[in-house]
Amino acid sequence: MVLNLFHVAIRTADLEATRAFYRNVLGMVEAERPNLPFPGAWLRPPVAGAPAILHVYAGEAASGSEGAVPSGGAAVDHVSLTVTGFEALRERVRALGLDWREQCRAGRPYQLFVFDPSGILLELTCDEQAEAVPAPTPGKQYRAGWRDWFDPAAYRQFSQAA
Repeated sequence: MVLNLFHVAIRTADLEATRAFYRNVLGMVEAERPNLPFPGAWLRPPVAGAPAILHVYAGEAASGSEGAVPSGGAAVDHVSLTVTGFEALRERVRALGLDWREQCRAGRPYQLFVFDPSGILLELTCDEQAEAVPAPTPGKQYRAGWRDWFDPAAYRQFSQAA
């Protein structure tokens, strides 16, 4: 019997960019990580006692038998994280020059979709009910299955920010 999702493991070719993205854009913090024989980081929500829900690994272990670190989610469509502050998050993503998509509908959680530096699509779901539904951004409506808006160049800034 499944009780909960324990963590998501992400392979990355750029550990510092991935760390910086999750810290600076989503406000996650590093969690204690065991002394493993490959580089990586464990990230958790910034709430006392929160578990490490993202295990990021790099180096040879991330490339595996393929010889190169893959990008994107392959058969996994996206990873959904619960967030707070939808409009502030949307503005932070916009200010960083990252492309995004969104769903803003009355009676439903607001969702912002953005890629991480490894091309993993994130669904950032905000359960907060604002007094008014956030105004949708023209041309940014999320459409399931569409991936043509990921631009790896926009994430290079995180390599430099780390």
